[in-house]
Amino acid sequence: MEHSVERDQPLTPAGRLFLQPQLNQIINCAIAGKHPIDVAAVKAQVQNSVMLKHPRFCSIMVRDSLGREHWRKTEVDIDRHVVIRLCPVSEDPSISDDEAVNDYMADLSVSSPLSEDKPLWEIHILAAHRTAVFRVHHALGDGISLMSLLLTCCRRVDDPEQLPSIGGVGTASSPLRRRWSAWSIVKMVWYTLVFVMEFVLRGLWLRDRTTALSGGSGVEDWPRGLATARLRLEDMKTVKRVVADATINDVLFGVVSSGLSMYISTCPKALPEGLKMTGVAMVNLRPQPGLQDLTELMMGGKSRPQWGNKFGILLLPVYYHKDSSNPLQFVKRAKAMIDQKKLSLEAPCSYRIGNLIMSLFGPKVAGILNYRIICNTTFTISNVVGPREEITLGGNPVKHIRATSSSLPHAITLHMVSYAGVADLQILVAKDIIPQPKLVAKCFEDALHQMKEAAEAITSSKLT
Repeated sequence: MEHSVERDQPLTPAGRLFLQPQLNQIINCAIAGKHPIDVAAVKAQVQNSVMLKHPRFCSIMVRDSLGREHWRKTEVDIDRHVVIRLCPVSEDPSISDDEAVNDYMADLSVSSPLSEDKPLWEIHILAAHRTAVFRVHHALGDGISLMSLLLTCCRRVDDPEQLPSIGGVGTASSPLRRRWSAWSIVKMVWYTLVFVMEFVLRGLWLRDRTTALSGGSGVEDWPRGLATARLRLEDMKTVKRVVADATINDVLFGVVSSGLSMYISTCPKALPEGLKMTGVAMVNLRPQPGLQDLTELMMGGKSRPQWGNKFGILLLPVYYHKDSSNPLQFVKRAKAMIDQKKLSLEAPCSYRIGNLIMSLFGPKVAGILNYRIICNTTFTISNVVGPREEITLGGNPVKHIRATSSSLPHAITLHMVSYAGVADLQILVAKDIIPQPKLVAKCFEDALHQMKEAAEAITSSKLT
């Protein structure tokens, strides 16, 4: 009689990196319902979803005698993964549901690790606020993978039998697919050398100048605040149309640049015009299949999906400008910078450098170098495309989807998720450094509003 033995599977290099103490990252994703949550329906939806058929979500993380991490298959007890909280997060009636959930997620970002005696994910149901908070360790996968898998637990409002669809999120930079001229090749080589050199120096000693937004070593343990900036995708498209060849990401980064400048202008300490502040962005390095395609591949298709963490790091500078009389200039500057990044091989080079360091020196050294890069920059930013149409979770129509992560040495981290025409930008701050996260959120919303007005004025002048 033959017996099949399931062997432990080793973690990917990026998965091991995210388990290092200084970079231990958990993704917290809040899905708010329009109606009270039916806990039994949510459990049944999750129990029958592709998520629990995926090996990473039914495996525990174990360490061998050498301390190396592996995945080991185990039985999943759904009741151990669903945490039900019936009482409101706050007893203050003046605090809205959105504010209460943000406070809850801010506390989770610094004080609530996942237990390693079960698969590294949980669902917290905040019944009083009609919200489910999905908590997934970053070692299981990156934002693109996890968003696709999370939505297998959901269905479309207009067709309850169908899974949601998500827009494509292309690769960070696909320079090898372009048609090249000799001058373009020269620029690609030059930009790659410059950006990779800066990336290396950031891991050693090169540091942003201290501002009202600066964090540093140890800040990841400080109390956190969380606020939401709501950005309409139609407004961003209005701005995009008047800036030649701009993308939504160009507009987003222009909004970030303008909003941060607005906030710093409210601070008492004056800064020189044009001061550079650097953001760290994690960028997808693989083609993004649709949700249905990914599900089919995971369930036994001929091709294997590239599951897990496959991303490069981009260092994205913004510059402080007090004068906002022409808000579209922020978008134009952002586009010029991002075009250079797209032309370079910075993202794939950073990915390969990270893998090389992991192979040669192990996760501890790689963790220290990545930690130093974060300490030497000003903020983190991510952008994940969510479902285009309205969806349901356990039969409950979803009002919004918002995501953030465990705190980092940065004093401010930005995570944007789009859903049904609205992009929610979650702003996680160290409260002792940035005491008014709602003011930062308002600066971002005002920045987009000013850009939209300027874009509409240009459109109107062309029509007349």
